[in-house]
Amino acid sequence: MSDTDWTQIKVRTTSDHADTIADILEQLGALAVSYTDAEDTPILEAGVAERRLWPNTEVTGLLDRNADGEDILRKLKALLGDHVPMACVKLQDKNWIRAWMDQFKPIKFGSRLWICPSWLEVEEKDSVVIKLDPGMAFGTGTHPTTALCLEYLDSIDLKGKQVLDYGCGSGILAISALKLGAENALGIDIEEQAIIASKENATRNCVAERLELFMDPKEMEDKPLSPVTVANILAGPLSMLEPAIASLTAKGGLLALSGILTEQADEVLKTYEKDFDMNPIKELNGWALLTGVRK
Repeated sequence: MSDTDWTQIKVRTTSDHADTIADILEQLGALAVSYTDAEDTPILEAGVAERRLWPNTEVTGLLDRNADGEDILRKLKALLGDHVPMACVKLQDKNWIRAWMDQFKPIKFGSRLWICPSWLEVEEKDSVVIKLDPGMAFGTGTHPTTALCLEYLDSIDLKGKQVLDYGCGSGILAISALKLGAENALGIDIEEQAIIASKENATRNCVAERLELFMDPKEMEDKPLSPVTVANILAGPLSMLEPAIASLTAKGGLLALSGILTEQADEVLKTYEKDFDMNPIKELNGWALLTGVRK
């Protein structure tokens, strides 16, 4: 092996242009293309009907070491313009999978709940461990909104209860609720990929038989109302979904909402006050958690 075994081209762009740039890199000889978050804004578990890419995305093309990186940059600038940030890096060959895996550690939420990559273990006594691997489009607990929801679930008594996860994404909230003692869980998401991810993660965590998944709220009409409802989406969709979420939550049922910026929290709270007695807003790193009880 030589000292520089790979040529790497990095281009910073927006989600709207990421696929186009990936196609160009492949045409210029990239052997592999990947997308990463350019500004530490992980995607939330649930979303609206759109492609799940970060608003600021770094597209990376990996080329053979003999590729002329500077020539590729010139071609990219001719196509994209000089204003688009891009760079060429020479890389040494190494065990990239092992280097990637070594970045991640188990994360604790609340008093006993842990989100842990599948290749690691948690040694703490009486811990509740969810096996969930990083790199998923739907989130693995590192974002403040997910952390707020997980800490909330760990703080309440779920024993024997049904939990509704509205906008289930990876299934992380529903699966955590089941591992924390919930009898069963319902998950709903408009994205087919989210349903697939939730099924796979539920199977990995041995709770698949207690999790039912849906893409249409009408499919849940024959289900009992849920005494606990969680929704980690976005402020706009949450406000629009208030009637649906209220209709699926049992009288006296607990509610937790996140995916809300702190400056959006008051507006969402007012929307839910129609059907819920809302508690004071909890904040973490610019994000809010709203909780309440169904009237």
